[in-house]
Amino acid sequence: MPDTTATLRSIAPYLASWVDLQGAFRRAVGVQVAIRSGDEVVLDHAWGAADATTGEPLRTDHLFRIASHSKSFTATAVMRLVEAGRLRLDDTVGTHVPGLASSPLASRTVRELLGHQAGVIRDGERGDFWQLDGPFPDEDTLLAELREAGEVYAANEHFKYSNYGYGILGLVVESVTGEPFRDHLRASVLEPLGMADTGAEYDEALADRYAAGHTALLDADDRRERIEHVDTRALAAATGFYSTARDMTAFGAAHFHGDESLLSDAGKRLLHRQESVVQVHGKEVGRYGIGLDLHTIGDREVVGHSGGYPGHITRTYIDPAQRLVVSVLTNAIDGPADPIAVGLIKLIDLALNPPADAPEPAADARPLAEYTGRFGALWGLTDIAELGGRLVLLHPAAPDPVAAYDELHVRGRDVLGTTRQPGFGSAGEDVVVERAEDGGIAAVRNGMTSWPLEEFRRRRTGMTRRREAGAPIPASLG
Repeated sequence: MPDTTATLRSIAPYLASWVDLQGAFRRAVGVQVAIRSGDEVVLDHAWGAADATTGEPLRTDHLFRIASHSKSFTATAVMRLVEAGRLRLDDTVGTHVPGLASSPLASRTVRELLGHQAGVIRDGERGDFWQLDGPFPDEDTLLAELREAGEVYAANEHFKYSNYGYGILGLVVESVTGEPFRDHLRASVLEPLGMADTGAEYDEALADRYAAGHTALLDADDRRERIEHVDTRALAAATGFYSTARDMTAFGAAHFHGDESLLSDAGKRLLHRQESVVQVHGKEVGRYGIGLDLHTIGDREVVGHSGGYPGHITRTYIDPAQRLVVSVLTNAIDGPADPIAVGLIKLIDLALNPPADAPEPAADARPLAEYTGRFGALWGLTDIAELGGRLVLLHPAAPDPVAAYDELHVRGRDVLGTTRQPGFGSAGEDVVVERAEDGGIAAVRNGMTSWPLEEFRRRRTGMTRRREAGAPIPASLG
């Protein structure tokens, strides 16, 4: 069995370079990413800008609004109260929130709220505070709207995702503990995990540390605009939190099997257990537990949450059994947090699962690192990467980085064999490495020739006009 953490530590530089390429290729503003394996953060990385209007570089300690990740923190805090005997999952809303005692929601239970099975309206009848048209609701507004029009479905009639439902849970926590929600979350969840860069609501005192949020791009000619940060008031339990990717891996680690820093394994199993399969028009669109969504990525069963705040899109995946956390935070409404997080997990699993029949390298093989790099040709980008002690050919700009990869093996000093399998590309054909005078890679050829990226940029304009076969490609004058 490979040492998982050591393998992930060794591939972290490539993963960072892949994130950078994805951020640039997808026209993101900034991407902050952290990966934890067991007890170790093997990658803590940032690419791009914290603010597109000023060009301030994004750092790993910039704070992001993590939005609906807040629900996972709230659910964890509620489960801690349950395990302490201070609250029961079948307690009703009316028991703890007097302002709803006479409403149709009074009989809804804590568990139904946690699993979005309470039938509560999502964001009130006018949710334009998500577009900064008016403030997020305060407690009085929240309760008034819930009494007036809070019930959309009967209990357990349908899965219905609800920020207002989690707003109720914030009030339940305050009722049980006698503390403001943010104070209880800090003492109960954040401080035990050493999460100094995380809080339950926007903190004006930390304004200079927040990454700016940005609008989405509507079309190719659009430009982004900065979106200011606002607090979420009575919806903090649903969407108010801020954090960093590194801190989010600490929270994820508290959900590993065997880690009882916050919850017993029995409590975590309850949070992670499937409560709902969400089907729309007969098609499954998601699965949800208690404060956590559930996914299958390759052979991994993962839990976690996404977050969408005005100007920020975020995603964290946790593999409780294999003790892996991947957290990706982006600062634009169209930020590619989820595809980057999924791609990272797929690359990690590619590194951890070598083929059973890999050939031995040639006797005169160079060290594997001397074959690696990013190469460009008129038809796109190719990476030769060392992952898990072997060479892999990847297409780093593809939506799925492992959908069309190939295993490479050193057949001769500068000849790399590919897998002998069916394919539409250059299946079974060698990759020939051409060396420069200094021993670095001048080009690679697998049918077509590709060059190190800067060299390809220099040549590209000269490749846009027909030449005689075999004639040298003129360097671009631009």
